[in-house]
Amino acid sequence: MKLHQVVLLSAAVGALSLYGCNGASAGSGTNTTPPVTPIVKPVVTPPVTPIAAKTDRPFFDENKAWAHLIKQCDFGPRPVGSEAHRKTLSYIVTEMKKYADKTVEQNFTYKGLPLTNVISVFNPESPKQILILTHWDTRPRAEQELDAVNQKKPIIGASDGASGTAVLLELARNLKEKKPEVGVILLFVDGEDHGDFAKDEGVLLGAKYFAKNHEGYHPEFGILLDMVGDKDLDIYRETSSENYAPGTNNKVFNIARELGYGKNIVDRVETNVTDDHIPLNQSGIPTIDLIDFNYKYWHTLDDTPANCSAKSLGIVGNLIAEVIYREKKP
Repeated sequence: MKLHQVVLLSAAVGALSLYGCNGASAGSGTNTTPPVTPIVKPVVTPPVTPIAAKTDRPFFDENKAWAHLIKQCDFGPRPVGSEAHRKTLSYIVTEMKKYADKTVEQNFTYKGLPLTNVISVFNPESPKQILILTHWDTRPRAEQELDAVNQKKPIIGASDGASGTAVLLELARNLKEKKPEVGVILLFVDGEDHGDFAKDEGVLLGAKYFAKNHEGYHPEFGILLDMVGDKDLDIYRETSSENYAPGTNNKVFNIARELGYGKNIVDRVETNVTDDHIPLNQSGIPTIDLIDFNYKYWHTLDDTPANCSAKSLGIVGNLIAEVIYREKKP
């Protein structure tokens, strides 16, 4: 996905700055052996996610979310301009029109390439809105591979692209089943992982475009989901999120602890990531980033469903659903 800069703050690691999509250590866990072409699909098991919901809301079905992840990966790598990218756009729009009160395609271009943000709104008449977003494109090259030939290949992006999208697609079904008290904007941004993060060229494109063109949308806060499918899920507080939206960070991590997710949603600051939340924060929408920056398959050909899990999607999905349904109308 993106080449965002990551700074691990834990004493054991020290102040180490890296560039990368979802904040994994550059080069860590890289496999020089090309992955098997067929995508390995782990057996889907009944949900075992611990839950102590305080709201009367639909249960987030991790298996349905997993099916969305698999569907995207079956299209193949989904970099901007590819046929798989176009198929994924059609899939997202078709799904969202089943559930949302309003779905809009926000089209724009970058150096001649067509890009599209998908904006879906639930309970649009509410004066209070919140924003949940993810990116849906995938990295056009696996630069964290050791082999030079493999570095030029596009990634499947099971966690880096498909996971956050899968969570939002299942959340849409929940929001259709039971109307929330507040307005909810589900935003799928395009072109996050297209270019060069070190140069800030051709990256975060959809988030930058929405940040400059969000007339008619007025979210009080936003939550970005990025690389949330890791089988060994561990999401920490992120530094820019703390600086821009500390109240939202506190809310989300406190609810995660109440739901029994403290092992996976760890209430400790441990990274600084350049991600889609940055342009939104700069535009006045306080937004936090929930990202598993310890995903060792980041920007490699091994970012496949075999290294992700339905359970991780369930943890993140139930957390976000709980946050949404606890919000009260003004």
